[in-house]
Amino acid sequence: MEEGKEGGTWLGINTRGKLAALTNYLQPRLDRDARGRGELVAQFLTSDVDSLSYLKKVSAEGHLYNGFNLIAADLSTEKGDVICYYGNRGEREPVVLAPGTYGLSNALLETPWRKLCFGKRLFLEAVERGQALPKDALAAQLLDVLNNEEAQLPDPAIEDQGREYVQPILSKYAAVCVRCPDYGTRTNTVILVDADGHVTFTERSMLGTDPSCWETSTHEFRLQS
Repeated sequence: MEEGKEGGTWLGINTRGKLAALTNYLQPRLDRDARGRGELVAQFLTSDVDSLSYLKKVSAEGHLYNGFNLIAADLSTEKGDVICYYGNRGEREPVVLAPGTYGLSNALLETPWRKLCFGKRLFLEAVERGQALPKDALAAQLLDVLNNEEAQLPDPAIEDQGREYVQPILSKYAAVCVRCPDYGTRTNTVILVDADGHVTFTERSMLGTDPSCWETSTHEFRLQS
């Protein structure tokens, strides 16, 4: 939405099985002249480049952006899934992720911030409970995880990384769901993909700037690959 950087997004999936998700890397000061990070997701979703090749291209230009983490994936019921990661404040080359459960916040992948470890535990518990539930009930439980406002303090790792920027909001920032007067979580998204390639995309979005008013929508489609 920022002037000159419009048109990107933080998360998306298309019918061809291309999925991308981006988080900002917490840093005390931003370069206002850096390129908009939201374009990284949009460009992958509209490209014909595979996930690893795309992240290799991005890594060559990583210095042009403020800090970010980018997940890019090619999901396919026929060929199997390939999920890759690159963070421009970490290793120079992207990596292909092995099957498993990963946590990503506003530091590098799997950085053990307390809120990330707490969120992963809540996620795994919800998935375990959800084995016997219909998918809409599972999605609702996962949305509850994303809305947890319990501050996980103390966390020196967040303080060291965010320094003076994060101090005024630390008690709110240290939760899975951040609620501050002028900053915080405005959208929660759950993407479920079953073995047959059926995608259920559930999103809960804040209406305007009122943190008490939310709207949930669901879109369903089948992967073409």
